[in-house]
Amino acid sequence: MKHDKYAAEAVELLRRLIATPSVSRDEKAAADVMEDYMKGCGLQPRREANNVWAVAPGHDDSRPTLLLNAHIDTVKPVPSWTRPPFCPCTEGGRLYGLGSNDCGGGLVGLLQAFRIMAGMERAYNLVYLASAEEEVSGADGISRALPLLPRIDVAIVGEPTGMQPAIAEKGLMVIDAVARGRSGHAARGEGLNAIYEAMDDIEWLRSYRFERVSRLLGPTMATVTIINAGTQHNVIPDECRFTIDVRTNELYTNPEALALLQAGMKSELRARSTRLGSSRLDPAHPLAARCRAMGMVPFGSPTLSDQALMPFPSMKLGPGDSARSHSADEYIGLDEVASAIETYVSLLSGLRL
Repeated sequence: MKHDKYAAEAVELLRRLIATPSVSRDEKAAADVMEDYMKGCGLQPRREANNVWAVAPGHDDSRPTLLLNAHIDTVKPVPSWTRPPFCPCTEGGRLYGLGSNDCGGGLVGLLQAFRIMAGMERAYNLVYLASAEEEVSGADGISRALPLLPRIDVAIVGEPTGMQPAIAEKGLMVIDAVARGRSGHAARGEGLNAIYEAMDDIEWLRSYRFERVSRLLGPTMATVTIINAGTQHNVIPDECRFTIDVRTNELYTNPEALALLQAGMKSELRARSTRLGSSRLDPAHPLAARCRAMGMVPFGSPTLSDQALMPFPSMKLGPGDSARSHSADEYIGLDEVASAIETYVSLLSGLRL
C-alpha cells in the first residue's frame, strides 16, 4: 500500500477517535476502536486495561527494541470551544476535534509507520503501544502496560513537537505546603498570622534560583499556583496552605529539589509524588544522531509526558504544535499527519541501534 493510502487511513482513524470521547480514566471505547482497527490491519494486538499494543513479527531478544508510543486519552474540553469537541470537522486542511493535536496525530502516524516498518527488514525489534491515562499519569496507563512488553531499549513518543526531536523533558513535582500560625482575635492583634508566615516563604521562593541550569531545559522552576487560608474576617488564621508546581531539569532529581526547598523554607513541605522525574536521550544516541542527519534540530521540552514513567531512554517526536494542546478548537493539519508518516518511516528505515 502506498504511503498516501496509509495517510488517508490515519486521518479516518483519527476522525473515529475524535468522535469517541476518551477523557482520562474513561478510555475504554477509544481502546476498543484502536484494538479493532489493529486487528483489521492483520496485526495481533494485546491489551491490558485500556492500553493496546503490538509487537512486529520476527522479534528477537538478542536485538535492541524500539518502542513507538502515544496516548489515547484527552483532557476535558474547555468551555470556550466554538466547535463541538467530539465532532471531527475538516476545514481549510485542518482536522478539528479534542485530542487531534494531543496527541492523535502522533498516535495514528506512529501506528501507520509501525505497519509499514513491520514488513521491512530491520536490525532491531519494533513495538507499538497506544497507552491510557497519560494526561493524569494514572496507575492504569503506561505503568501497567510496560511490565508486559518485551524489554525496551529506547522509545519514540508521539507528542506534538512539530516533528523536531525533543531529547529532554522537564519533570513534575507538586508540593503541598502548610505555614503554621496561632489563632487570635483580629481586633486585639492577638495570635500569629499564618498568612504572613506563608508570605515570607513565598517571597523567598520567588527569588530562589536553582544553581544548575540545563543547556536543553533551562533552569528548574518552582511556582506557587494555589493559596488558601482563613475562616472569617475577624479571626487570625492559624494555618495557610499553598501549592508549589516544580518543573525539574535533568540536573536535579525530584527528591533533591524537594530537599533544597525544605532547607530554605519554614513551611511544612510534602510532595504528592516524586516519581515524575525529568527524562533525557543522550545527544550521541543513534536515534538522536539519525534525527540530526535528517536535518532535525534537537531541543528540550518543558511539558510532561509518559516519558517520565519510562525507565529507558526516550525522546518526543510528533506532528502538531504543543501550543495547541489543551486549548479550544484544537486541530491537526492533514498535511502534518501525512508528512509525519513519511518522516517516521525515513527515520526508522535508516536507523541502526
